Amino acid sequence: MKYDVIIIGAGPGGIFSAYELIQQNKKLKIAVFESGSPLEKRRCPIDGRKVKSCIKCPTCAIMSGFGGAGAFSDGKYNITNDFGGTLYEHIGREEALSLMRYVDEINVSHGGERTKMYSTAGTQFKKICLQNKLKLLDASVRHLGTDINYVVLENLYDELKNKIDFYFHTPVAEIQANEGTYRIICKEHSYDCERCIISVGRSGSKWMEGVCRSLNIETKSNRVDIGVRVELPAVVFSHLTDELYESKIVYRTEKFEDNVRTFCMNPYGIVVNENTNGIITVNGHSYEGEDKRTENTNFALLVAKHFSEPFKDSNGYGESIARLSNMLGGGVIVQRFGDLVRGRRTNEKRLAESTVIPTLAATPGDLSLVLPKRILDGITEMVYALDKIAPGTANDDTLLYGVEVKFYNMEVDIDENLETRYSGLYIIGDGSGVTHSLSHASASGIYAARQIAGKYTEERR
Repeated sequence: MKYDVIIIGAGPGGIFSAYELIQQNKKLKIAVFESGSPLEKRRCPIDGRKVKSCIKCPTCAIMSGFGGAGAFSDGKYNITNDFGGTLYEHIGREEALSLMRYVDEINVSHGGERTKMYSTAGTQFKKICLQNKLKLLDASVRHLGTDINYVVLENLYDELKNKIDFYFHTPVAEIQANEGTYRIICKEHSYDCERCIISVGRSGSKWMEGVCRSLNIETKSNRVDIGVRVELPAVVFSHLTDELYESKIVYRTEKFEDNVRTFCMNPYGIVVNENTNGIITVNGHSYEGEDKRTENTNFALLVAKHFSEPFKDSNGYGESIARLSNMLGGGVIVQRFGDLVRGRRTNEKRLAESTVIPTLAATPGDLSLVLPKRILDGITEMVYALDKIAPGTANDDTLLYGVEVKFYNMEVDIDENLETRYSGLYIIGDGSGVTHSLSHASASGIYAARQIAGKYTEERR
């Protein structure tokens, strides 16, 4: 089979690449290869009753499939250059913001029209944070919710499925560069194309490393974010979340001067498991529909670590900590904040007596046996700092789930067109190490698609 463009990965970057290519040139023959399932067949077996914890499926339905790892996220699209990636370093700040706004327009027109756009512009909380040694980052955020995000993805797939060839359950084994064309080799067949877009996300980090080695594409190590997910009564943070929804707050610790930040805030949401390359970590979701809301809010507290010499494997460091958590707790560990500061393990009895009812079935344990002291000290400092702007954060019954790890792909050497040293081979989204969010990944997909469509227009001339 021969195609004009082959897209590897059906996450946000791949989806928006495909969408924009069709908008720009309906004559292009395009294929999308995805190791996971179609959206309607993505089902995690954890039901909280018969299956209470991860059973390590061959392909994680939460992480892979149409929509990528963002399909069952709470659908937060942040429009900002302050966080979410460094796409602006390649394409410029104004272009990056313009593309993120265009992504928002597409989401709104495909089912997100009733969702709300939040903004930090003019908020009183910026001053309150600064008065308490905290920094609130600037952003506008469209919150779709896990439910509406799913609807948007359904509508995008319905629009694309008859115009593009989708190959699900078809992992790509190898990419070969052959004098201006590319051969995509799968288990049973191979496919040729003139241009190729790689958008494999964070879950494809190991695969991406192999591709870069085989094609001699330069890379450099990226950071890894390590921490916990905090769960507390929604009323504690309601004054922040009702106005801002997603508040990205940074604190510099007094002891080590490390930056600790909030990440992925989910008002009235739930805590969930994630399976990344067989490692069980924790994340959070929230819903737009009132009927699916809980009485809790959850968010991550993360510390970034970057290694250079002599050890360069930041992701390996994060994996080792996550595997230790899995070994001690059989998966995710949960601990009351009061138990952590008293230096004792949380047990079933104390967890049952907690005023915060956990939304994830996790193993009561001791996070101090898992997380390095420097990271844990920073997280503890941050909890007390947040308590000043949201009293109740440092309550004994606040729950900490561990570990949460955000793996970032090594940063791949790409130019201002998001193109590698090979003409026609683009690497976008979180798989490039350049983007770390739904909005940035989607915007990179739009940008790459326009570069490719422009080249076809020039060739016709």
